[in-house]
Amino acid sequence: MDKEIRDKYQPVIGLEVHAQLLTQSKAYSSDSTEYGMLPNTNLSAITLAHPGTLPRINKKVVEMAVKMGLATHCEITRHNVYARKNYFYPDLPKGYQLTQDKTPVCTGGHLVVKNEAGTDSHIGITRIHMEEDAGKSMHLPGEIETLVDFNRAGVPLIEIVSEPDLRDSTEAYNYMVEIRRLVRYLDICDGNMEEGSLRCDANVSVMLKGAKQYGTKVEVKNMNSFRNVQRAIEHEIERQIMILENGGVVEGETRGFDANTGTTSSQRSKETMNDYRYFPEPDLPPLVIEQEWLHTIKESMPALPQELYKRFTEELGLPEYDAAVLTDSKEIALYFNELTQHTSNYKAASNWVMGPVKSYLNELTLHISDFPLQPQQIAEIIALVDENKVSHSIAAKQIYPFLLENPSKTALQVAEEQSLLQQSDSDSLQLIISEVVAGNPAKVAEYKAGKQALIGMFMGEIMKKTQGKADPKIANKLLRETLNA
Repeated sequence: MDKEIRDKYQPVIGLEVHAQLLTQSKAYSSDSTEYGMLPNTNLSAITLAHPGTLPRINKKVVEMAVKMGLATHCEITRHNVYARKNYFYPDLPKGYQLTQDKTPVCTGGHLVVKNEAGTDSHIGITRIHMEEDAGKSMHLPGEIETLVDFNRAGVPLIEIVSEPDLRDSTEAYNYMVEIRRLVRYLDICDGNMEEGSLRCDANVSVMLKGAKQYGTKVEVKNMNSFRNVQRAIEHEIERQIMILENGGVVEGETRGFDANTGTTSSQRSKETMNDYRYFPEPDLPPLVIEQEWLHTIKESMPALPQELYKRFTEELGLPEYDAAVLTDSKEIALYFNELTQHTSNYKAASNWVMGPVKSYLNELTLHISDFPLQPQQIAEIIALVDENKVSHSIAAKQIYPFLLENPSKTALQVAEEQSLLQQSDSDSLQLIISEVVAGNPAKVAEYKAGKQALIGMFMGEIMKKTQGKADPKIANKLLRETLNA
């Protein structure tokens, strides 16, 4: 699309994110939520809402929803009423969904994310409410019938609804990354979009820059990755702009995204008034979140990404890039945080975690909980380098790999047993330096004639003779003194 045309319009984007909660039982019954079970085995009469059965509130669902609300600076609704949302899909066994309507458990929060220009944007959170998932319709290859698996029916969800504050697809992408990072830090959702445990619908409209009224919004569904959320929004923005540029009218509708073509297509039109016929759930009593319970939930909250990011940059003096990489994963952030309790060389600690530690985990597809070395052992390696007992090269290429295979040893033990400690004894080093200088008279003459770069060649020879164990600073000083004598 021509940039001049694109720049005439302002996109307006709001996201609705469904996060499937990591509870062992469903939202309103004791049925298992285990993923990958045989179809229609995680079921009971309660999930199917048979006559005479009654749902029951899962306390863990409430706790997880409140945690997400606290993490996004929301107000927590103390008096909650559940509602029935009535619609008829083949995979909705009750014919309605248990959800919240008038009293969402969390309201009025915000998230801080980066926009396309790289600056911070405050994205409002309208509400977070609790509800249950539907089942799953399946179509087997070559079959014309639709099969239904109700295992997912009743699995607990929270829906996180943003204000229409997002202004570009990069902001939307970063917002989704931050949502996933938060739910993982809180241990309330695994954040896996490919498996459907984190799902996103995007509401997209465009308006002329400077206009006061938003354009007609279109809801886009079927996006199973962050990149596809970004692609779908980009396509929809351009599609709507072209409609308006050609004198047309954008229709309010629901559209599906095709990842293969990168385009959206119409699924159904939107009504001006929804026909869900919400009414209070008669089988569930109101839920009251008392102050004592809310305080207990607050006390159980872990350190969150923004909090750790602030500590890493402001207290430890790390670059913003390091802090962003380290806080991307909760487990890596906590490992690094513990490492800083054992060393004051925070930049070296950051380099070790972002480099050798993460490389080892990635190569073997391991979780940090399976990493064989404790943070204190990495701190011991850093100390050996800082104290000039070994070079960084020796530490990274010999001590660290040996420790990975022998995690019961200390870094100093490995250095001593493998004779890796640097030679810092001046008398011993002087003998080797004198030998190297005496063996290269032509190079010595060139050096004295002004070819100062040859100092590197001499240092290389010294390192070869000492098998890399010469203290570089001491050796360099003694070498220059010898050459300049």
